[in-house]
Amino acid sequence: MLFSLDDVFEDSASGAGAVTEVEQLREQLALLQSQFTAYREQVQNAMLERFEDPSATAESSSKATTGRNAGESSKQEASENIEKGYFESYSYNAIHESMIKDTIRTDAYRDFIYDHKDLFKDKVVLDVGCGTGILSMFCAKAGAKSVIAVDNSAIIDKARENVFRNGLQDRVKCLRGKIEEVQMPVPKVDIIVSEWMGYGLLYESMFDSVIYARDKYLAEDGLMVPSYAALRIAPLADSDLKASHTDFWRDVYGFDMTAMLEKANEEALVRVVDEKELAAESVAFLELDLHATQVKDLVFTKPFHVKWGEGFKKLEGFVSWFDIIFGTSKSQIIRPGTTAKEAREQGLAAFSTGPYSQATHWQQAIFLIENPKDELAEGEELSGSVTYVKKEGKERSLDIEISWAKGNEKAKKQLWVLD
Repeated sequence: MLFSLDDVFEDSASGAGAVTEVEQLREQLALLQSQFTAYREQVQNAMLERFEDPSATAESSSKATTGRNAGESSKQEASENIEKGYFESYSYNAIHESMIKDTIRTDAYRDFIYDHKDLFKDKVVLDVGCGTGILSMFCAKAGAKSVIAVDNSAIIDKARENVFRNGLQDRVKCLRGKIEEVQMPVPKVDIIVSEWMGYGLLYESMFDSVIYARDKYLAEDGLMVPSYAALRIAPLADSDLKASHTDFWRDVYGFDMTAMLEKANEEALVRVVDEKELAAESVAFLELDLHATQVKDLVFTKPFHVKWGEGFKKLEGFVSWFDIIFGTSKSQIIRPGTTAKEAREQGLAAFSTGPYSQATHWQQAIFLIENPKDELAEGEELSGSVTYVKKEGKERSLDIEISWAKGNEKAKKQLWVLD
């Protein structure tokens, strides 16, 4: 049989070229995805700026053809785009990987569910914001009769596949959509499980949807998992954060870049704080019984009082974090002010996102004071209040205002955004 060696080498070269082309296409796709993410953020910011500009609103109003104010229409459209972007962000593996690898978080849910199989046996469970389906599968393995896993992100397709690969498709049903809009296969459920917490506890406003699900679908004696949350606060003093976050700009490779400080103290930081930088014992300023909390309770002003500790001098800001406790019944009472550590000592499942515990992906929320001047002595009282408000036009973000005063001095206050 005769054949040409040139034809053989030509085919081989062609195959190698195809592989190279595939690799190039993959790189181009990754680049386009990155560019699209940046573009989406720019569009959202531009649209929000447009709404805050009265002249732009007036101009767009003159062009309205639907009989409604075009500014309001555009604002609604931007809000919908932000909402869409929020759910799209949960379509990617990275965010779920960081959450699942957070063993403080994931182990707490797993241990509570597996250690209380009697609570889950033959029960109907609703998982709000199920993500990859990990909590739903915990519940199914613990003996739940049926688990309804709901998520409005494309990650639900992966959750459905995860459920199938683990042979749990007969007990876990995956539904895509907002919990406020999906058609539930049952009128009531026995347990609602959800990992809804965001930075500063309430960033992302996901708990609003969990409350909706609770009020509409949870049976009268049903269980919320978890069942209690508390926000805590402590003053920050003599910290390296001020030097690394603000003073840094005064000399960047020999250049004065203090122009970058214009809004440096307007944003809340999400970092891990050394417990040695806390100038007082933390106190809880917001405590939520998750069986009873209403959406209106998530916009608030709450007071706090702490006593300045030994060895600290200047107040530089505040640090906030949250503790989560898993109760075993709706009627179980959690004593006010109970920390996660104290709850565990009482035999309850709990975890903390604070500096005294192993770091979580939530870290802590840090509020650096602009031009700090207050100096306190050991035992001196520092009092104030914390206000949480949903950011206008970006309701999943938060405006957080803290006021403070030492002794009987006039109170100072500052506003930060958690975005």
